[in-house]
Amino acid sequence: MATMSMNKAIHGAVRRDLARFRTALAQFPEGDKSRGAALGRAWANFDDQLEHHHHGEHEIAWPALRELGVSQALLTTLDDEHDTMAAALARARTAMEFLARTGTGSISAVNAIAELESVTIAHLLHEEAELEPVFLANAGSEVLKKMGREFGKVSPARGGRFFAWVLDGASPDERAAAAGSIPPPVLTIIGGVFGAPYRLRIAPVWR
Repeated sequence: MATMSMNKAIHGAVRRDLARFRTALAQFPEGDKSRGAALGRAWANFDDQLEHHHHGEHEIAWPALRELGVSQALLTTLDDEHDTMAAALARARTAMEFLARTGTGSISAVNAIAELESVTIAHLLHEEAELEPVFLANAGSEVLKKMGREFGKVSPARGGRFFAWVLDGASPDERAAAAGSIPPPVLTIIGGVFGAPYRLRIAPVWR
């Protein structure tokens, strides 16, 4: 029996990156353009993954969840929280892109990431409390299988980068959720071959 949905495993990756940015920025040597550029690479991946996840939730997950009985009122509330996150994400994007270009502005980046982390964690906790029981109770259902196929309609390059990111520092339960979302040989190929750019250019930023 599944103990965690893929949705919650993705949330784990979001939480890890936010904590990584918080730690890295607290230790940032102001004026270090090389470190700023490295954090910029990691930010570009995080920004893209979070935007893609929220778009997929609205376009793919929400219709599936409505089929499973989740109310439109709840989904509207979650979308409102996404809007709050999007505003904080935009402010963090401005701060992180400046840091990446100049190697300066770490205090602004610290504050922007702190705001983003605060609203994001509040949203993730709310979403998990409401939706994780639905995902687990309906694991293996045709509705969620169809949803998974829709989420899988991405290029191998995006899929490889996504799985490499989700698995970077993942817990055993998170790894099991990822492995359960895609046939193991496919995960090995996509994550191994197409995940290489993440492992070579982004994962080392956090080491």
